[in-house]
Order: sequence, then structure tokens, then C-alpha cells
Amino acid sequence: MTLLLVFFILLYSISSLNLEKFKRAIQSIQVSLGETNPRVGLMDLVNVPESINQNFVIENLTGLRSREQEILSSLNSFIEGQNSSENILVHVKDGKIIIEMRGQVLFASGSAVFNDSAGPILNEIANIVQAYTEYNINIKGHTDDVPISTPQFPSNWELSAVRSTTVLKYLISKGVNPFRLTATGYGELLPLVPNDTSENRATNRRVEFVLEKKN
Repeated sequence: MTLLLVFFILLYSISSLNLEKFKRAIQSIQVSLGETNPRVGLMDLVNVPESINQNFVIENLTGLRSREQEILSSLNSFIEGQNSSENILVHVKDGKIIIEMRGQVLFASGSAVFNDSAGPILNEIANIVQAYTEYNINIKGHTDDVPISTPQFPSNWELSAVRSTTVLKYLISKGVNPFRLTATGYGELLPLVPNDTSENRATNRRVEFVLEKKN
């Protein structure tokens, strides 16, 4: 494991590396670790090219970040056009792009029926996600902690699940590949803020779109 770590450090930090010098460097490290008969390892580097170009690694990392920035730019332009910067938020976490639609952007409290404003917003989301087919989308429904008990929604679990599924079906109707979509309801389980004010409860009532790059 130590040698493998060293290998990748050297691979990343040196733009052009002579194979024989690299072998000697690895052998020196092995001796310092107490190996009396040092071996180069990693199949004796038989598949390692004579020169290792750092640019290949950098270009691929840059490409990933550039694609991510494209999506963020598209989303931010859309949000600015909607004048909804307080209720539609975008951020990146653990390599995933997360779109949060809070409060009554899509649904009224206690309802899984779209508001009048939901259609244009979801149409734009559909357009954006269709332009970046290398990402899957997990739609997550969340509620506040105010109990609900109706024939349609016995609890907040059902409400959040139906909301996320309703959004999923709408995106499919707009041409998004259903195999890229999943829907999950979390009820009041994952609040962003304490449910101690009406404003905070509105914040916790949200639908999240989590864009994750396919493996």
C-alpha cells in the first residue's frame, strides 16, 4: 500500500519520468522500509511507459471540473431569470450537484399537486439534465415536522414520496430517460434547520435534485 501511494504521488508530481530512474527510486524506498531484497513491484513496471506525461492526468481532471462548471452556470442563469435565488439553491457536495427547491416553489403545504409556477421551472430542469446525459438524477422529497394525516397522506413519509415521484413522472413526460431517474421520500427525517419557526419549516419543505455522474 505504501509503495502504491508513492507511485501515484510521483506520477502526479513529475511531468516526465525516466523509467530506469523511477525503478531505482522505488528500490531505494523499499530498502529504506527494511526490505533486504528490494523488488520494483507493480509487475516490475512492465506496462509503465518510458515517459509519463502529467498533462494527461491534469487534462482529465480539468475536463471533469469544466463540465461541472457548465452545469452550475446553466443552473445559476436559470435561477437568476426566475428571481428565485432565495428559494432555489445550487451547491456541490461530495462531487454531486444538488439543486434545492424550497418552500412552495413546487407544491403548496400538505399537497402533492404542482403550483402554477412549477411547470416552467421543471421544464428548464428537464432541459438542463437532458443536456448532460452522463449524470443520473435522484429526486428527494422532504417535509417539515408538522404532522399530516389524511386519506391520501397518512404521514409525511407518504407526502414526501408522492411529491418526489410526481416530479419524476413529470421529467419523464418531458423526455428525460427514466433509467437516469430515482425518487425517494424522507418525510421530516432530514431537516436543514430546526423546525421552530414558520420560515424554518418552509426551508425544510423542499425537493432536491441530486445530480451524480454515472460510474
